[in-house]
Amino acid sequence: MKYFLAALLLAGLTGHSLGNDAQPSFLDEPAVIDFARDLEQRHGFNTAELLGQFARTQPNARVLQLIQPPSSPQQRSWERYRPRFLNERRIEGGVRFWQENQETLARARTFYGVPEEVIVAIIGVETEYGRNTGGFSVLEALATLAFHYPRRAEFFRTELEQFLLLARENQLDPLAVKGSFAGAIGIPQFMPGSQRRYAIDFDGDQRVDLSGSVDDAIGSVARFLEQHGWQSGQPVAVPAEVAGEPERALLAAGIRPSLRVDQLAGQGIVAAAPPTATVTLVDLVSPGKATEYWLGFDNFYVITRYNRSSFYAMSVYQLAQAIRQRMPDNLAASGTEIQTSR
Repeated sequence: MKYFLAALLLAGLTGHSLGNDAQPSFLDEPAVIDFARDLEQRHGFNTAELLGQFARTQPNARVLQLIQPPSSPQQRSWERYRPRFLNERRIEGGVRFWQENQETLARARTFYGVPEEVIVAIIGVETEYGRNTGGFSVLEALATLAFHYPRRAEFFRTELEQFLLLARENQLDPLAVKGSFAGAIGIPQFMPGSQRRYAIDFDGDQRVDLSGSVDDAIGSVARFLEQHGWQSGQPVAVPAEVAGEPERALLAAGIRPSLRVDQLAGQGIVAAAPPTATVTLVDLVSPGKATEYWLGFDNFYVITRYNRSSFYAMSVYQLAQAIRQRMPDNLAASGTEIQTSR
Protein backbone atom coordinates (compact mmCIF):
# COMPACT_ATOMS: atom_id res chain seq x y z
CA MET A 1 0.00 0.00 0.00
CA LYS A 2 2.80 2.43 0.86
CA TYR A 3 4.37 1.88 -2.59
CA PHE A 4 1.09 2.59 -4.33
CA LEU A 5 0.65 5.80 -2.35
CA ALA A 6 4.18 6.92 -3.14
CA ALA A 7 3.64 6.23 -6.82
CA LEU A 8 0.29 8.02 -6.78
CA LEU A 9 1.85 11.08 -5.13
CA LEU A 10 4.64 11.23 -7.70
CA ALA A 11 2.23 10.70 -10.55
CA GLY A 12 0.73 14.06 -9.69
CA LEU A 13 4.14 15.71 -9.38
CA THR A 14 5.71 14.30 -12.54
CA GLY A 15 2.85 13.51 -14.85
CA HIS A 16 3.54 9.79 -14.57
CA SER A 17 0.47 7.86 -15.70
CA LEU A 18 -0.79 4.89 -13.75
CA GLY A 19 -3.20 3.87 -16.51
CA ASN A 20 -3.19 0.40 -18.00
CA ASP A 21 -1.63 1.69 -21.21
CA ALA A 22 1.28 3.42 -19.48
CA GLN A 23 4.83 2.32 -20.22
CA PRO A 24 6.37 0.64 -17.15
CA SER A 25 8.78 2.91 -15.30
CA PHE A 26 11.13 2.31 -12.40
CA LEU A 27 8.61 4.04 -10.19
CA ASP A 28 6.48 0.90 -10.34
CA GLU A 29 9.17 -1.12 -8.54
CA PRO A 30 9.26 -1.35 -4.71
CA ALA A 31 13.04 -1.88 -4.72
CA VAL A 32 13.53 1.48 -6.45
CA ILE A 33 11.40 3.28 -3.85
CA ASP A 34 13.42 1.61 -1.08
CA PHE A 35 16.63 2.63 -2.84
CA ALA A 36 15.51 6.27 -3.02
CA ARG A 37 14.54 6.32 0.64
CA ASP A 38 17.90 4.81 1.58
CA LEU A 39 19.73 7.56 -0.33
CA GLU A 40 17.66 10.16 1.49
CA GLN A 41 18.67 8.71 4.84
CA ARG A 42 22.35 8.27 4.05
CA HIS A 43 23.06 11.19 1.71
CA GLY A 44 20.27 13.70 2.22
CA PHE A 45 18.59 13.25 -1.16
CA ASN A 46 14.92 14.14 -1.54
CA THR A 47 12.99 10.92 -2.06
CA ALA A 48 10.21 12.55 -4.07
CA GLU A 49 12.74 14.26 -6.35
CA LEU A 50 14.62 11.01 -6.95
CA LEU A 51 11.44 9.08 -7.65
CA GLY A 52 10.32 11.82 -9.98
CA GLN A 53 13.47 11.16 -12.03
CA PHE A 54 12.97 7.39 -11.93
CA ALA A 55 9.36 7.91 -13.04
CA ARG A 56 10.68 9.37 -16.29
CA THR A 57 12.83 6.32 -17.08
CA GLN A 58 12.08 2.68 -17.73
CA PRO A 59 14.02 -0.58 -17.97
CA ASN A 60 16.05 -0.72 -21.16
CA ALA A 61 15.92 -4.09 -22.90
CA ARG A 62 18.87 -3.18 -25.13
CA VAL A 63 21.09 -2.62 -22.09
CA LEU A 64 20.23 -6.06 -20.77
CA GLN A 65 20.89 -7.59 -24.17
CA LEU A 66 24.32 -5.97 -24.44
CA ILE A 67 25.44 -6.86 -20.93
CA GLN A 68 24.62 -10.56 -21.28
CA PRO A 69 27.38 -13.01 -22.22
CA PRO A 70 26.78 -14.51 -25.67
CA SER A 71 24.52 -17.56 -25.65
CA SER A 72 27.12 -19.41 -27.72
CA PRO A 73 30.40 -17.96 -26.51
CA GLN A 74 33.31 -18.07 -28.89
CA GLN A 75 36.70 -19.27 -27.79
CA ARG A 76 39.07 -16.58 -26.66
CA SER A 77 41.04 -15.44 -29.68
CA TRP A 78 43.82 -12.91 -29.59
CA GLU A 79 43.98 -13.07 -33.38
CA ARG A 80 40.35 -11.91 -33.56
CA TYR A 81 40.52 -9.44 -30.67
CA ARG A 82 43.73 -7.57 -31.52
CA PRO A 83 42.68 -5.98 -34.85
CA ARG A 84 39.68 -4.32 -33.20
CA PHE A 85 42.05 -1.92 -31.48
CA LEU A 86 45.42 -2.23 -33.17
CA ASN A 87 44.57 -0.90 -36.62
CA GLU A 88 45.57 1.97 -38.87
CA ARG A 89 42.63 4.16 -37.88
CA ARG A 90 43.44 4.05 -34.20
CA ILE A 91 47.18 4.41 -34.74
CA GLU A 92 46.81 7.47 -36.96
CA GLY A 93 44.14 8.85 -34.66
CA GLY A 94 46.48 8.40 -31.72
CA VAL A 95 49.27 10.29 -33.46
CA ARG A 96 46.92 13.20 -34.17
CA PHE A 97 45.57 13.15 -30.61
CA TRP A 98 49.11 13.26 -29.20
CA GLN A 99 50.13 16.08 -31.53
CA GLU A 100 47.02 18.11 -30.68
CA ASN A 101 47.43 17.61 -26.93
CA GLN A 102 51.19 17.29 -26.51
CA GLU A 103 51.51 19.92 -23.76
CA THR A 104 48.72 18.39 -21.66
CA LEU A 105 50.08 14.88 -22.14
CA ALA A 106 53.59 15.99 -21.18
CA ARG A 107 52.20 17.68 -18.07
CA ALA A 108 50.33 14.51 -17.11
CA ARG A 109 53.53 12.50 -17.55
CA THR A 110 55.40 14.96 -15.33
CA PHE A 111 52.77 14.87 -12.58
CA TYR A 112 51.92 11.17 -12.61
CA GLY A 113 54.79 9.37 -14.34
CA VAL A 114 52.62 7.75 -17.01
CA PRO A 115 54.00 7.91 -20.58
CA GLU A 116 52.01 9.89 -23.12
CA GLU A 117 51.49 6.89 -25.38
CA VAL A 118 49.83 4.84 -22.64
CA ILE A 119 47.34 7.61 -21.86
CA VAL A 120 46.65 8.10 -25.57
CA ALA A 121 46.20 4.36 -26.17
CA ILE A 122 43.69 3.93 -23.34
CA ILE A 123 41.59 6.79 -24.68
CA GLY A 124 41.96 5.32 -28.16
CA VAL A 125 40.78 1.88 -27.09
CA GLU A 126 37.96 3.24 -24.93
CA THR A 127 36.32 5.82 -27.22
CA GLU A 128 38.57 6.26 -30.24
CA TYR A 129 39.81 9.59 -28.87
CA GLY A 130 36.38 10.81 -27.78
CA ARG A 131 34.47 9.91 -30.94
CA ASN A 132 32.34 7.17 -29.39
CA THR A 133 31.37 8.02 -25.82
CA GLY A 134 27.96 6.32 -25.83
CA GLY A 135 24.38 7.43 -26.37
CA PHE A 136 22.59 5.68 -23.53
CA SER A 137 20.99 7.52 -20.64
CA VAL A 138 23.37 6.74 -17.79
CA LEU A 139 20.57 6.89 -15.22
CA GLU A 140 18.44 4.47 -17.23
CA ALA A 141 21.34 2.12 -17.98
CA LEU A 142 22.52 1.92 -14.39
CA ALA A 143 18.99 1.56 -13.01
CA THR A 144 18.28 -1.21 -15.51
CA LEU A 145 21.38 -3.11 -14.42
CA ALA A 146 20.87 -2.32 -10.73
CA PHE A 147 17.33 -3.66 -10.60
CA HIS A 148 17.06 -6.08 -13.54
CA TYR A 149 20.46 -7.77 -13.73
CA PRO A 150 20.76 -9.92 -10.58
CA ARG A 151 24.17 -11.27 -11.55
CA ARG A 152 25.83 -7.90 -10.79
CA ALA A 153 23.02 -5.98 -9.13
CA GLU A 154 25.07 -5.02 -6.08
CA PHE A 155 27.85 -3.50 -8.19
CA PHE A 156 25.47 -1.51 -10.36
CA ARG A 157 23.41 -0.26 -7.42
CA THR A 158 26.61 1.09 -5.96
CA GLU A 159 27.46 2.75 -9.28
CA LEU A 160 23.91 4.17 -9.52
CA GLU A 161 24.38 5.68 -6.07
CA GLN A 162 27.75 7.08 -7.10
CA PHE A 163 26.24 8.52 -10.27
CA LEU A 164 23.50 10.35 -8.38
CA LEU A 165 26.09 11.75 -5.97
CA LEU A 166 28.26 12.76 -8.92
CA ALA A 167 25.36 14.51 -10.63
CA ARG A 168 24.48 16.40 -7.46
CA GLU A 169 28.07 17.45 -6.79
CA ASN A 170 28.50 18.75 -10.34
CA GLN A 171 25.00 20.21 -10.68
CA LEU A 172 24.15 17.87 -13.57
CA ASP A 173 20.68 16.78 -14.61
CA PRO A 174 20.83 13.00 -14.10
CA LEU A 175 18.38 12.51 -16.93
CA ALA A 176 20.60 14.35 -19.42
CA VAL A 177 23.91 12.50 -18.93
CA LYS A 178 24.81 10.07 -21.72
CA GLY A 179 27.29 7.22 -21.68
CA SER A 180 27.82 3.55 -22.43
CA PHE A 181 25.28 0.78 -21.93
CA ALA A 182 27.13 -0.09 -18.70
CA GLY A 183 27.04 3.47 -17.37
CA ALA A 184 30.60 4.54 -18.24
CA ILE A 185 30.97 8.25 -18.89
CA GLY A 186 32.99 10.54 -21.08
CA ILE A 187 36.15 10.45 -23.17
CA PRO A 188 37.94 7.94 -20.89
CA GLN A 189 34.77 5.97 -20.01
CA PHE A 190 35.02 6.18 -16.24
CA MET A 191 32.35 4.50 -14.18
CA PRO A 192 30.76 7.02 -11.78
CA GLY A 193 32.59 5.63 -8.76
CA SER A 194 35.94 5.90 -10.52
CA GLN A 195 35.15 9.43 -11.62
CA ARG A 196 34.42 10.49 -8.05
CA ARG A 197 37.57 8.79 -6.75
CA TYR A 198 40.13 9.50 -9.46
CA ALA A 199 38.99 12.16 -11.93
CA ILE A 200 40.56 15.61 -11.64
CA ASP A 201 40.19 19.12 -12.95
CA PHE A 202 43.26 19.21 -15.19
CA ASP A 203 42.35 22.30 -17.19
CA GLY A 204 41.90 24.55 -14.17
CA ASP A 205 38.30 25.62 -14.77
CA GLN A 206 37.19 24.51 -11.29
CA ARG A 207 35.10 21.58 -12.52
CA VAL A 208 35.71 18.01 -13.64
CA ASP A 209 34.28 17.38 -17.09
CA LEU A 210 35.26 14.05 -18.63
CA SER A 211 32.82 14.50 -21.51
CA GLY A 212 33.78 17.98 -22.68
CA SER A 213 37.35 18.53 -21.50
CA VAL A 214 40.14 16.56 -23.18
CA ASP A 215 42.55 17.94 -20.58
CA ASP A 216 40.46 16.57 -17.72
CA ALA A 217 40.24 13.21 -19.49
CA ILE A 218 44.02 13.02 -19.98
CA GLY A 219 44.83 14.02 -16.43
CA SER A 220 42.22 11.65 -15.01
CA VAL A 221 43.51 8.62 -16.93
CA ALA A 222 47.05 9.38 -15.76
CA ARG A 223 45.93 9.82 -12.16
CA PHE A 224 43.88 6.61 -12.27
CA LEU A 225 46.93 4.62 -13.35
CA GLU A 226 49.22 6.38 -10.86
CA GLN A 227 46.78 5.72 -8.00
CA HIS A 228 46.69 2.04 -8.95
CA GLY A 229 50.47 1.74 -8.72
CA TRP A 230 51.99 2.79 -12.04
CA GLN A 231 55.79 2.68 -11.80
CA SER A 232 57.39 5.47 -13.77
CA GLY A 233 60.07 4.38 -16.22
CA GLN A 234 59.44 0.69 -15.65
CA PRO A 235 58.51 -1.83 -18.37
CA VAL A 236 55.04 -3.13 -19.14
CA ALA A 237 55.59 -6.49 -20.85
CA VAL A 238 58.11 -8.52 -22.84
CA PRO A 239 57.57 -11.48 -25.18
CA ALA A 240 58.52 -14.90 -23.83
CA GLU A 241 59.80 -18.04 -25.49
CA VAL A 242 58.19 -21.15 -24.05
CA ALA A 243 59.52 -24.68 -24.49
CA GLY A 244 56.44 -26.87 -24.78
CA GLU A 245 53.30 -26.26 -22.76
CA PRO A 246 53.75 -24.29 -19.52
CA GLU A 247 52.48 -25.83 -16.31
CA ARG A 248 48.83 -25.04 -15.68
CA ALA A 249 49.70 -23.66 -12.25
CA LEU A 250 51.77 -20.88 -13.82
CA LEU A 251 48.81 -19.65 -15.85
CA ALA A 252 46.48 -20.11 -12.90
CA ALA A 253 48.68 -17.86 -10.74
CA GLY A 254 46.54 -14.89 -11.81
CA ILE A 255 47.10 -11.54 -13.46
CA ARG A 256 48.90 -9.96 -10.50
CA PRO A 257 52.67 -10.54 -10.87
CA SER A 258 53.81 -13.30 -8.52
CA LEU A 259 56.31 -15.36 -10.53
CA ARG A 260 60.07 -14.75 -10.63
CA VAL A 261 61.75 -14.55 -14.01
CA ASP A 262 64.63 -16.86 -12.99
CA GLN A 263 62.20 -19.47 -11.69
CA LEU A 264 60.29 -19.36 -14.97
CA ALA A 265 63.57 -19.75 -16.86
CA GLY A 266 64.16 -22.95 -14.95
CA GLN A 267 60.90 -24.24 -16.41
CA GLY A 268 61.77 -23.34 -19.97
CA ILE A 269 60.12 -19.89 -20.12
CA VAL A 270 62.72 -17.36 -21.23
CA ALA A 271 62.43 -13.59 -21.75
CA ALA A 272 64.60 -10.47 -21.79
CA ALA A 273 63.87 -9.46 -18.21
CA PRO A 274 65.86 -9.13 -14.96
CA PRO A 275 66.14 -12.56 -13.29
CA THR A 276 64.74 -11.34 -9.96
CA ALA A 277 61.81 -9.43 -11.47
CA THR A 278 58.30 -10.52 -10.50
CA VAL A 279 55.95 -11.07 -13.42
CA THR A 280 52.78 -12.76 -14.58
CA LEU A 281 52.68 -15.23 -17.45
CA VAL A 282 50.28 -13.95 -20.11
CA ASP A 283 48.88 -16.37 -22.66
CA LEU A 284 47.41 -14.81 -25.80
CA VAL A 285 45.53 -17.74 -27.24
CA SER A 286 44.05 -18.08 -30.73
CA PRO A 287 42.22 -21.24 -31.79
CA GLY A 288 44.19 -23.21 -34.34
CA LYS A 289 47.39 -21.22 -33.82
CA ALA A 290 50.34 -21.34 -31.47
CA THR A 291 49.74 -19.41 -28.25
CA GLU A 292 51.68 -16.18 -27.91
CA TYR A 293 53.28 -15.83 -24.47
CA TRP A 294 54.40 -12.68 -22.68
CA LEU A 295 55.66 -11.73 -19.26
CA GLY A 296 53.70 -8.89 -17.72
CA PHE A 297 55.23 -6.59 -15.10
CA ASP A 298 53.46 -4.50 -12.45
CA ASN A 299 52.56 -1.85 -15.02
CA PHE A 300 50.76 -4.47 -17.09
CA TYR A 301 48.72 -5.36 -14.02
CA VAL A 302 47.93 -1.67 -13.48
CA ILE A 303 46.43 -1.42 -16.97
CA THR A 304 44.16 -4.34 -16.12
CA ARG A 305 42.68 -2.24 -13.29
CA TYR A 306 41.08 -0.19 -16.06
CA ASN A 307 39.65 -3.32 -17.67
CA ARG A 308 40.36 -6.68 -16.08
CA SER A 309 41.40 -8.48 -19.21
CA SER A 310 44.87 -9.46 -20.36
CA PHE A 311 43.69 -9.02 -23.96
CA TYR A 312 42.63 -5.46 -23.15
CA ALA A 313 45.91 -4.61 -21.41
CA MET A 314 47.98 -6.03 -24.25
CA SER A 315 45.92 -4.12 -26.81
CA VAL A 316 46.57 -0.88 -24.91
CA TYR A 317 50.25 -1.68 -24.65
CA GLN A 318 50.75 -2.59 -28.30
CA LEU A 319 48.66 0.35 -29.52
CA ALA A 320 50.80 2.62 -27.33
CA GLN A 321 53.95 1.23 -28.91
CA ALA A 322 52.60 1.61 -32.44
CA ILE A 323 51.60 5.22 -31.79
CA ARG A 324 54.99 6.11 -30.33
CA GLN A 325 56.79 4.52 -33.25
CA ARG A 326 54.69 6.56 -35.68
CA MET A 327 55.26 9.87 -33.87
CA PRO A 328 57.79 12.40 -35.21
CA ASP A 329 61.13 11.88 -33.49
CA ASN A 330 61.18 15.26 -31.78
CA LEU A 331 57.87 14.60 -30.02
CA ALA A 332 58.32 10.92 -29.25
CA ALA A 333 61.73 11.58 -27.74
CA SER A 334 60.23 13.96 -25.19
CA GLY A 335 58.43 11.16 -23.37
CA THR A 336 59.54 8.24 -21.24
CA GLU A 337 59.74 5.33 -23.62
CA ILE A 338 58.08 2.14 -22.48
CA GLN A 339 59.60 -1.28 -23.03
CA THR A 340 59.53 -2.27 -26.67
CA SER A 341 57.95 -5.55 -27.67
CA ARG A 342 60.53 -6.97 -30.04
